Amino acid sequence: MNSNDQNRGADESDHIRKHHTHDVADHQCSSVLTKHIRAPVPLVWSLVRRFDQPQKYKPFIRRCIAEGNLQIGSLREVNVKTGLPATTSTERLELLDDEEHVLRVRIIGGDHRLRNYTSVNSLHPKIVEGRPGTLVLESFVVDVPEGNTKDDTCYFVEALIKLNLKSLAEVCEDLAVQGRTEPIDRM
Repeated sequence: MNSNDQNRGADESDHIRKHHTHDVADHQCSSVLTKHIRAPVPLVWSLVRRFDQPQKYKPFIRRCIAEGNLQIGSLREVNVKTGLPATTSTERLELLDDEEHVLRVRIIGGDHRLRNYTSVNSLHPKIVEGRPGTLVLESFVVDVPEGNTKDDTCYFVEALIKLNLKSLAEVCEDLAVQGRTEPIDRM
């Protein structure tokens, strides 16, 4: 591992310690996933922070109805596309920090098996392939459903998050390319 890899790992570890440390009980599982996106933080954050419109990049969400203003304690009712073992999810916005680029959401009800689920997203500036990019970290903690193992539960949730992060990257990278109307020498 060279010093750049060590610094990269230290940066991610610092971000994880600051934003992604969960108290995990014996009957729960938790994990942290990362994604490097070739788009600047303000662009990526403009999608991630939209608690009221997760369907803009999350492919399994059919629609979302949010109540009230976008503030701590706001609720949303999410309808899930067919093919998943769920139909609806009621979720509460627990943290929205536009300065630190941190979003925390807790699932409080719905027709699914994810009990006591909390996720945290944090975005961090990162040079990706020589351009301003974003390091996205997403962590979660959730109860292990009866009849499942911790490994199975984590694998399932991680697979969903990986697909969401992949979709977020595709949407943001497409937008970044489309928004590049000025020649490189004028930037």
